[in-house]
Amino acid sequence: MATDARHNHIDYIEFTADNDASVAVAKAFYGKAFGWIYKDWGSSYVDTQSSGVASGIASGEHRQKPLPVIYAVDLQAARTNVLAAGATLSKDIFSFPGGRRFHFIDPAGNELAVWSDK
Repeated sequence: MATDARHNHIDYIEFTADNDASVAVAKAFYGKAFGWIYKDWGSSYVDTQSSGVASGIASGEHRQKPLPVIYAVDLQAARTNVLAAGATLSKDIFSFPGGRRFHFIDPAGNELAVWSDK
């Protein structure tokens, strides 16, 4: 049984931007509007812990909706469970600074992601 309190909870929401300049504009907007403080991970990605549920802004992504990101202690087990429940993969497991994740489409057509720092 997982002991991490974040396991199987929405842990992160990712917003999209058309390009790196749009990331900077969005970062400035959310900072001014809500006081969110961002950490830069290069010019194409920023994230914040000050938005309630942690959130990030990524450039070059082409989603029309925000991406809810669920934390899992065991990423491979989560992938297996998601597929067995009827989802389809939109991005298989990949690494990023801080961990690994995969994206999936649920049966209603929503894209979500699952990540782990393990």
